[in-house]
Amino acid sequence: MEGQVKLEDIVSLCKRRGFVYPSSEIYGGFAGVYDYGHYGVLLKNNIQAAWWRHMVQLRDDVYGLDSAIFMHPKTWVASGHVGGFNDPQVDCRKCKNRMRADHVLEAFGVSADKATIEYINIELDKLKEKKALKCANCGSSDLTPARVFSLMVKSNIGSPTEEMSEENVVYLRPETCGGIYLEYKNVIDSLHPKLPFGIAQVGKAFRNEIVARQFVFRTREFEQMEMQYFLHPDDMKKSYEMWKQERWNWYLAYGIPAEKIRWYQHEKLAHYASEAYDIEFSFSSLGGFKEVEGIHARGDWDLSQHAKHSGVDLIYMDEATKQKFTPHIMETSVGLGRLFLMFIDQAYTQEEVNGEMRTVLKIDKRLAPVKVAVFPLLRNKPELVQKAREVYDALKGIFMCEFDDNGNIGKRYRRQDEIGTPWCLTIDFQTLEDGTITVRDRDTLVQDRVAITNCAAYLQERYEK
Repeated sequence: MEGQVKLEDIVSLCKRRGFVYPSSEIYGGFAGVYDYGHYGVLLKNNIQAAWWRHMVQLRDDVYGLDSAIFMHPKTWVASGHVGGFNDPQVDCRKCKNRMRADHVLEAFGVSADKATIEYINIELDKLKEKKALKCANCGSSDLTPARVFSLMVKSNIGSPTEEMSEENVVYLRPETCGGIYLEYKNVIDSLHPKLPFGIAQVGKAFRNEIVARQFVFRTREFEQMEMQYFLHPDDMKKSYEMWKQERWNWYLAYGIPAEKIRWYQHEKLAHYASEAYDIEFSFSSLGGFKEVEGIHARGDWDLSQHAKHSGVDLIYMDEATKQKFTPHIMETSVGLGRLFLMFIDQAYTQEEVNGEMRTVLKIDKRLAPVKVAVFPLLRNKPELVQKAREVYDALKGIFMCEFDDNGNIGKRYRRQDEIGTPWCLTIDFQTLEDGTITVRDRDTLVQDRVAITNCAAYLQERYEK
């Protein structure tokens, strides 16, 4: 049954094992928002750390940033978000279901990508005349015309709610790159980098999605991992191809098979872009290839817009050539929640072991939430529990470990399999005699007897392979 995972299987596993919970569940939930539990936080942090290592730690030309979620309102006017960051919305008058109008049309083979609201309504009216247009939820044909739905989430920081207007409104950032552009000048002035160089950050973003769906794949509050690479316009093609290869190789390095990812080239580009590719992963749980990361050649539009609206000079001067120009930007942008779902989708496996089915996350050991689980064979034998605690205490400073003495060994193995723990260590009566323990491998199920004194080195060697 490998590779035949359904979304409901993943949702069930994530809640049962403490990866992801529905937000505000005791109040009935809050659509499009999720909370990450203990194992979810560990996995998410490991994915983030793997990205950060690749993008910042191993490079000499990328710097880190953690910009604020709130920014000056003019930021989003300059970027075009206030005027153009929206989707077309259709509502069902009967059941109040809300739908993306462009998605409704696409279901009938009508392309509405970047189409005007007038065009969308003309096409919807054609379907209404044919009596083909119905609510996907209740089947009613009583639908509203399409209207513009802003994806920006507003706030009223620093002013009373009743006085909030377009003049004093602030926004929760819809993407993290806005803060990078605003801090470009400070990075130049404080760190004095030479072009090309990048600024990378991980942070929360917020979008007032019409339809949040597909678990953590599309949510209203999410985390982005973005890097903006500033360069001379003549270097764009070379840098773009380099970063495409770098990002592709990262997926392969963390266990994603080459046949499960592909490039998707955008034909319709934003007015400022010269190139845009997505890396798509074939999700078993979502029924096919979906975008996980975008790589975009953005030109000089971002810095030029912010220079225009702020009045601050963002020109770069090359000290060697004395040439002045506005740097162009090559961007990589990936959703952390989408990578989280991708790695679970890829790792989720159901297989038969000794006549019984087991569910196991065969995830890259570097990403696994817990690396080592330590068990005493019996919880009612103090000498075994004490020795197991000693082993656990010796290893927890080296690896993320978990101590478990609840239930029989078989049930403990199954729990650790479901959260993807690579190694389980069992302390038994032989341990008390000769100082060895049983080390069980998650994927091969091979069990080795290893001396306690050599256990850390044994695990470290396998972890680094």
